[in-house]
Amino acid sequence: MIDLTRFIRPGDGVWWSQTSAEPTPLVHALLDQVARIGSVRAFVGMSWDERLSSDPPEELQVLSYGALGALRKLSRSGRLEIVPCNYSGLPTMFARGELPHDVGFVQVSPPDADGYCTLGTGVDYIADAVEHTPVLIAEINRRMPATRGSVRIALDRFAATVETDRPLLTVPAARVTDVERTIASFVSDLIDDGDTLQIGVGALPDAVLEQLDGRADLGVHSGMITDGIVRLMRAGVITGARKEIDMGLVVAGAALGTGALYDSVSDLPIEFRAASYTHDPAVLSRLRSLVAVNSAIEVDLSGQVNSETRGGAYIGAVGGQADFSRAASLSGSLSIIALRARSGERSTIVASLAGGPVSTSRTDVDAVVTEFGVAHLRGQGFAERARRLTAIAAPEFRADLDRASGLAAALSA
Repeated sequence: MIDLTRFIRPGDGVWWSQTSAEPTPLVHALLDQVARIGSVRAFVGMSWDERLSSDPPEELQVLSYGALGALRKLSRSGRLEIVPCNYSGLPTMFARGELPHDVGFVQVSPPDADGYCTLGTGVDYIADAVEHTPVLIAEINRRMPATRGSVRIALDRFAATVETDRPLLTVPAARVTDVERTIASFVSDLIDDGDTLQIGVGALPDAVLEQLDGRADLGVHSGMITDGIVRLMRAGVITGARKEIDMGLVVAGAALGTGALYDSVSDLPIEFRAASYTHDPAVLSRLRSLVAVNSAIEVDLSGQVNSETRGGAYIGAVGGQADFSRAASLSGSLSIIALRARSGERSTIVASLAGGPVSTSRTDVDAVVTEFGVAHLRGQGFAERARRLTAIAAPEFRADLDRASGLAAALSA
């Protein structure tokens, strides 16, 4: 394995590609050698590496924009430092040197005939970080597909490389229950032919995509794509024919799903772009048909959204939710927050966010959806918002929410 002591010095900052493009052999080399290197700060996105999250060496300080995937375990143990930010802010933070950027680990496709590699299925903020990182070390994976839409990297740009032939990380489809299907039916009713979707990953987004078979000429401009997007492309539902920009193309930053998804991305009209494009407010403002579908941990009676913490523990992220929600509400078509009405024995519609952060402002939420219906919030005052949100809470919590909203109204009178 590669000797990282040649490239990383004590006090250096390191970052690496995330999701399906995580360069696991390089990450494990760092875990093996960091005690000899000395103190290192590492910026990590969404990671599924159980070895990283279980008990990283004391010399490694791990930072992230959220506690996603296996990083939730690291967060619970107190070993993860969260950098709260919108996803659109990551490119600027790398450009200004505010995030670790001395050395970058990437997983790339094999070089083409001209000696250039692509970032494959993991472009996102990595393409922006590459520009400001002096030392790049690459895992050249024979199975990483060459993708279109972003910068190609010359082979001689890498200070060192390792060659592998291993499957990309796969995430099987989440189990979709009747609750998700019910929520998805309400969400799908809000999506019209020709709309451009931003949608996340997980059981609820999968359920929404399952119910869009009857639509025509949908577009996609999103942070990440999954198998459901490819299925709808092959079915002729997602064509991008009515998109205001990037007509005919699915635009995303990364892919996360099964091997079938990764095998498809080179053959379909999919372009992987940097976060400085996919999440840029100026770009998003041109998508007048944008419908943003995001989830949450809880929503209060004014429409404020917490998508980061539960019970004092950091388990989520701001991510791109605020970027897309604001764009969809201000200049696009619709900003939707969809979530189950219950989390265990607790209501996810709450009187107020009890110490949790406001991840997405109430001014950027047009509709909230649970299995009990849709609360349309656009143009509504506080009292009507509270009434509508209470109506889609789980029935056993509605009386308490009515009392809470009534008390709040009395105190403000």
